[in-house]
Amino acid sequence: MTVLVLCHFVLAACAVPLVRRLGRRAFVVLALPPAATTVWAFTQWGTTADGGTVTSSWDWIATYDVTVALRLDALAELMVLLAAGVGMLVLLYCASYFTDGSPQLAPFAGNLLAFAGAMLALVLADDLITLYVFWELTTVFSYLLIGHTSERKKNRRSALQALTVTTLGGLAMLVGFLILGEAAGTYRISAIVADPPEATVAVSVAVVLVLCGALSKSAIWPFSLWLPNAMAAPTPVSAYLHAAAMVKAGVYLVARLAPAFADVPVWRPVVLVLGGATMLLGGWRALRLHDLKLVLAYGTVSQLGFLTVLAGAGNRNAALAAVAMILAHALFKAALFLVTGIVDHATGTRDLRALSGLGRTMPYLCAVGVLAAASMAAVPPLLGFAAKEAALEALLHGDTADRWELAVVVLGSVLTVAYTLRFVWGAFARKRGVADTPAHRVGAALLAPPAVLAVAGLVLGPGVGWTDRLFAAYADVFPAPAHPYHLALWHGFGTALLLSAVTWAGGAALFAARGTVTKVSRRVAWPTADNVFGHLLLGLERVALQVTGFVQRGSLSGYLAITMSVMLAGQLAVLVTDRPWEGAVAPRVWDVPLQGAVAFLTCAAALSCLTVSRRMKAVVLAGLTGYGAALLFVVQGAPDLALTQFCVETVSMIVFVLVLRRLPVRFEESIGTWRRALRIPVALGAAATVGVAVWAAGAARCLLY
Repeated sequence: MTVLVLCHFVLAACAVPLVRRLGRRAFVVLALPPAATTVWAFTQWGTTADGGTVTSSWDWIATYDVTVALRLDALAELMVLLAAGVGMLVLLYCASYFTDGSPQLAPFAGNLLAFAGAMLALVLADDLITLYVFWELTTVFSYLLIGHTSERKKNRRSALQALTVTTLGGLAMLVGFLILGEAAGTYRISAIVADPPEATVAVSVAVVLVLCGALSKSAIWPFSLWLPNAMAAPTPVSAYLHAAAMVKAGVYLVARLAPAFADVPVWRPVVLVLGGATMLLGGWRALRLHDLKLVLAYGTVSQLGFLTVLAGAGNRNAALAAVAMILAHALFKAALFLVTGIVDHATGTRDLRALSGLGRTMPYLCAVGVLAAASMAAVPPLLGFAAKEAALEALLHGDTADRWELAVVVLGSVLTVAYTLRFVWGAFARKRGVADTPAHRVGAALLAPPAVLAVAGLVLGPGVGWTDRLFAAYADVFPAPAHPYHLALWHGFGTALLLSAVTWAGGAALFAARGTVTKVSRRVAWPTADNVFGHLLLGLERVALQVTGFVQRGSLSGYLAITMSVMLAGQLAVLVTDRPWEGAVAPRVWDVPLQGAVAFLTCAAALSCLTVSRRMKAVVLAGLTGYGAALLFVVQGAPDLALTQFCVETVSMIVFVLVLRRLPVRFEESIGTWRRALRIPVALGAAATVGVAVWAAGAARCLLY
């Protein structure tokens, strides 16, 4: 496993010379590591389907017990096949999609293959820290891929938006990982899932933080604003990252941790509510857009919400439906994005209002698109239908929350059918009053990758039983229900089939009334992602300006007061929390009364510094405080320290006097009464806190001896 992951990164580093020598044909060479990984994953199918695992690990940072641990089980098997298999097809697609003169083709090729390697390592990771490292690598590579055409402002803005949202979520997730690792006593994911920590307040907080990272990665509301704008990336990126791979990382993490934390009280409300809301909001928005990629993008947001609901429901049948739906979604959505890329490549537009007659002009492309779209609409006998039936059946026989979620899923499925019909009609139908769109011929090499994905959805519909053993190996981690569900294309007539018929009829009705639906959708539309992101950045900039204007006033004394106040607050918090004085011996006021007298005079000289207005007098008084400290050393019996202190203070005063000769006699900054009254308590408080901290440290040291 480690070798396969490293091969991706090594060959990605060679992308520049490969593209320089082979041109766009270099993508065929770059597809070799994902192809080898796909073959290897298929050879492990029997092991993982029987509940076995394949592991590999090596110490990374042994001192801190950080290990790069990789583990292939049933869930990882599915994700590896998707990350590697779809990645291989997308790279082959790129060989025909791009031209040899495409700008920045070599960096793009290297970043795409490196992303495939990072995604592969992410789904294989069996250590929380390792998972986080590769999680952030996918974020970085997605930023580079979205911003591929960096001369366009939209691409730069979209890349920054995706980076900002997913990175903030990832940082929150890292904190959650650290809490979980400390609570469980291990960072091994398999060990945590097998023996989860007790559901304390800390664990609940950690679960929420981890979900923040997962939901932001999978574009679940309110983090969904970045995914539609990421469509500024080239179509192969959209097909791979935003349909089959990167956005599945959050769903994968939810599915991975659900067996351990689905019973934590905060888990199901967050997952079910936000997942259901995302499914409805994304589907509704897709009904009023005219760009084919944006229709698919908001459809992806909607179905990611659906997948999150299934993966996080916390029961065996829903988990089985979740992994089946993950596979179906990757196949049909990646195919549809690639089909959209071909439409754009052949016609020069993705606007469904300008496209007409492509069904006749490009019949093979139309067949592939319709086949993939039918799976998205859950039409039998395609894989999407079998997966949707499993989902409806699981929610139908769940608890009260699952039944409420069933209603949301049915309504969301109605929207799915409606925007699916809108996509097919917009891309391939002949429209009244619109001339047939001219399109150039498309080669078989460009059509083959989406055709393979679409045909796989068709074959796996009747053959979904072939996957049942593998998917059940993951789902059986959950408690067994009274009636375990098994994947099959046909389960007879029942409530689930009736609900499917309702979704088809409802979606067809919405599509038939698309003019009215579009008008209503625009009237009740929520702010776009650009507006939300723009207002957030503007608000952040205003807050930064206000804070900077309040803090940075050009006053050195003000800066010193702020620094001392922060130090005072932090030190007091530590003292109050740790209570180091407990068990310590009470301090003596002095060893001899002379120490008290010297200390009193030193404090008087220090306080006098606050009242003077002449610079030279302030230097003399400040020097007296240093001499007072030296006298304390003399009284305590440390003449060497006292001599050093005398020398330092003398030299310092000489330097001060030489410098002050060049400055005005008096301080230019006027100090009001209230400012002086504020500074004195701050100074006294800081001094007292430092004194207590020093005494506590000394007392603790005495206790050790």
